[in-house]
Amino acid sequence: MTDTLTAPRDAVSAAPTSRPSARWATAGGMMAGPLFLAAGLVQGFARDGFDFTRNAISQLALGEAGWIQAANFVLTGALLAVGATGLRRVLRGAPGGAWGPALVGVFAVSFWAAAVFPADAGAGFPAGAPEATAMSGHGAVHMAAGAVGYLALCAAFVVLARPLAARGHRRWAVASRVVPVVVLAGFMASAASVLAFTAGAGLGLLWLTAVTARLAGAPANR
Repeated sequence: MTDTLTAPRDAVSAAPTSRPSARWATAGGMMAGPLFLAAGLVQGFARDGFDFTRNAISQLALGEAGWIQAANFVLTGALLAVGATGLRRVLRGAPGGAWGPALVGVFAVSFWAAAVFPADAGAGFPAGAPEATAMSGHGAVHMAAGAVGYLALCAAFVVLARPLAARGHRRWAVASRVVPVVVLAGFMASAASVLAFTAGAGLGLLWLTAVTARLAGAPANR
């Protein structure tokens, strides 16, 4: 009889400590996108020769001040990885609770790869740098990492639509299936407009912030 009563008390006492710690971890996923974009915007307006209509934010990792954007990539990857860990704990046992966070983790790793393998110079940036006549090896890895990372993020949104729906956030679940289409459309339009690519990438980062915050919060009423 004593064992029967003790186990539930232990479980109840453990719940309040594990739940807040998981939410603290998800804060990493919430902060990653806004911080990355804010840092990119500040640098883009401050760096000579950078033009948002011609240059991708990842090119900010080039030149003398490129270390700032490289550090931005590393920090964002770390925040995303922490956020993925927290999201996994929040969604433990829920539909999509394993694959969703795992895909966000892949997205995190893509930022670290982007830091190690910078994009090629081009479209007048860095100022005075010669135009690349062919894609370099590190430029190819950079592009591949970005492609894999954002495909993983789009897949994560589709997977995370399941726990959103299960918690009663049905409109969020629908949006989480639509956003990947918009993100990929921006990427496909990148050949015609760098701004379309930047907008698609930014939307993906901000939607991850929103979805993480929604899932880490209290379930909605059905």
